[in-house]
Amino acid sequence: MTRIARSTRYPGRRLFAAAVPALLIACATNPVTGKRELSFVSESDEIAMGQEGAKQTIAAIGLVPDSALQRYVAGLGLAMARTSERPNLPWQVNVIDDPIVNAFAMPGGPVFITRGILSHMNSEAQLVSVLGHEIGHITAKHSVAQMSQQQLGQIGLVAAMIVQPGLAQFGQLASEGLGVLFLKFGRGAESQADELGFRYMTQAGYDPHEMAAMFMTLERLSAGGDQGGRVPEWLSTHPDPGNRVKVTEQRIAATTLPTGLKVERDAFLQKTEGLVFGENPRNGFFRQNVFYHPDLKFQIDFPSGWKTQNTNQAVIGVSEKQDAMMGLEGAGNTPPAQGLSEFFKQEGVQNTGSSSNAINGLPAASAEFIAQTKQGQVSGAVSYIQLEGFTVRLMAYTPSQNYSAYRTALVQSIRSFRKLTDPAILAIQPARVHLVRIPRSMTISEFNQSYPSKIPVAEVALINGVEESTTLPAGTLVKRVQ
Repeated sequence: MTRIARSTRYPGRRLFAAAVPALLIACATNPVTGKRELSFVSESDEIAMGQEGAKQTIAAIGLVPDSALQRYVAGLGLAMARTSERPNLPWQVNVIDDPIVNAFAMPGGPVFITRGILSHMNSEAQLVSVLGHEIGHITAKHSVAQMSQQQLGQIGLVAAMIVQPGLAQFGQLASEGLGVLFLKFGRGAESQADELGFRYMTQAGYDPHEMAAMFMTLERLSAGGDQGGRVPEWLSTHPDPGNRVKVTEQRIAATTLPTGLKVERDAFLQKTEGLVFGENPRNGFFRQNVFYHPDLKFQIDFPSGWKTQNTNQAVIGVSEKQDAMMGLEGAGNTPPAQGLSEFFKQEGVQNTGSSSNAINGLPAASAEFIAQTKQGQVSGAVSYIQLEGFTVRLMAYTPSQNYSAYRTALVQSIRSFRKLTDPAILAIQPARVHLVRIPRSMTISEFNQSYPSKIPVAEVALINGVEESTTLPAGTLVKRVQ
């Protein structure tokens, strides 16, 4: 939760359906295949949606605050994009500040990769292979085809989630599952994007063996690795069209490759020195049901047993029965009384009792409310609390028939908001990638004994793209996490 005034995570993925009613049915030529295809989306609409989605994604997630790294990655991606079948699109390539292993493309030009996937790469060629794959989704208009096929159904699904103004962000959170649907391409599209990425990287002079190595790392992640056995986000949104490693090796065997293809291992690794690894606790974190935010210096207790999530825009808790929700988000520098007053100016929101009492010594304005939504009547509690020059809004609600059962827990949770004073938590720092040029040959296991990491040795091997037993020659740059 870096900038708490921002709204729901990955909103760009959801805006596609909202934009669809303005689109017209037409036939268009696919720039990759040359075939005529039914399309509901003109190129101008495709570009507009992609640019708006990119804008909202950057605002929601944030960019990695390293201008040199951004220029480096963008330079590689843009060089390929401008020699592709669609060179005149308004291409943009950004590294977003997300620990998840992922990369994704938006219609009309925007490409995003996460710092999470960067930390699992081991060469410039691997980076280029992923960028080329995402560029392939755009050049082949995979998002356009998907939207054209699913347009009417998605409009209905998203419309069903809309609630009254002021409560809308909670309706958006409820529809978060639709985000993957919009960008989860079929196996045919994935196979084509793999083929295009292969073509783009080899045309740019990079060794495609590194594409196979990148796919192997992603497969190892899905089998365990630092995802705790979960499929990494890239694989969940990019379904495997078959054995990617084997198919890539077959493409290599069938292609006459020039000599001297680039790998650029050391040059790439040096760009990752100091990269934040995993979740950044400075942006807030949970310990059981208590949320701490070291940078903003507050903490709050969520109801026991609730499922919780910290995003860059809000901190969310959902009851075990999924019939009550509580969220914390930024309200700028709005005075608490003014924030509460504006809250009750919304249509359909009724004040059932308010208070201007401080909360744990902090200026606050609080109330309970009833609101009419398209899903029915809800009841809840809301507080605007001021802390060191900024204001947060805490709001909790449930269907009105359940409010009496939840009221005590919701109000107590809101009133638990307080200053963070624990010196150890205030000083907490994220883990970072650091490089060591090993002075002698050694295995990863031996390396980890000499240069310990905060992560298990199996993960050290994974982020270095080798096995624990692999012997690395003297002078090799090796990643550790500290």
